[in-house]
Amino acid sequence: MSSPNTTRRRIVLTGMAGLGAALAPTLSMAADAPETLRIGYQKSSTLMIWLKSRQTLEQALAPRKVSVQWHEFTSGLPLLESLNVGNLDLTADVADAVPPFALAAGASMTYYAIEAPSPTAQAIVVRHDSAIRTVAQLKGQRVAFSKGAGAHYLLLEALNEAGLSMRDIEPAYLTPADARAAFERGSVAAWVIWDPFLSAVQRQANARILRDGAKLSSYRRFYLAATPYAKRRPDVLATVYQELRRAGEWLKANPTEAAAWHAPLIGLDAATVEAANARRTYQVQPVDAAALEEQQRIADAFAGQSILPRKVTVAASPVWKPA
Repeated sequence: MSSPNTTRRRIVLTGMAGLGAALAPTLSMAADAPETLRIGYQKSSTLMIWLKSRQTLEQALAPRKVSVQWHEFTSGLPLLESLNVGNLDLTADVADAVPPFALAAGASMTYYAIEAPSPTAQAIVVRHDSAIRTVAQLKGQRVAFSKGAGAHYLLLEALNEAGLSMRDIEPAYLTPADARAAFERGSVAAWVIWDPFLSAVQRQANARILRDGAKLSSYRRFYLAATPYAKRRPDVLATVYQELRRAGEWLKANPTEAAAWHAPLIGLDAATVEAANARRTYQVQPVDAAALEEQQRIADAFAGQSILPRKVTVAASPVWKPA
């Protein structure tokens, strides 16, 4: 005859076995649940928008049980701030001036791709009837741009070329939408902006280019990942990298069709989008030494103007390389 203690043990063990059987399907379902890849992008992230609109990454990553979540940002700096605080895993392209700001803030990020230089895809513009004809004439003027964007570095270099510095102008840190409104109503003398906003203000408001990035700023576009994610899922980075390359090749080979697809997604006409795309190379490449050296020059230039809170060493950041 079993003792009361033995009977209680049997009941407990039987109950635990039943609980284990009940939990088994739940645990199996959890193991099979897709992991979410969080990607940040902006209106100028043409290649990533192409992949998003066609659900290319969703299809390519489905066999790896990875789903995709998209987050749009107004410009590169808030995008990288979100990466820094852990709200994103990967970013679409940001201008070359943006990563140094994230590094200065202590971001743990990995460079995983670049687009080849497109120096004329950003410029300083003035209104068509402006008396300003040279960058030197911006002295004492209010100039709009997005802080930490590629436009910020272009302005810094253009002013330096003209013998000026940021202290010689009145900076107006504005988002593209706010800057466009300020530009058109005349509350800023100039606007430093990138495509497709550049092409839009040229075609729609007859803006005049005062200085573009030729021989001043290469305007490479950088793709970045949170370093913990890059270490954990290099397979996902490899898939994203290959799809970005394919998207860039298709876009350059089919400019008219690409513009017709892209225009309604960003609220511009196809002719404006095609003009903008013509100034971008969209050649996705591995991150090379030349790109990182320019990153360091940008960081040093910003630190020298006290725009960055501290000096950064770009070479300390990890770089993912495709196999």
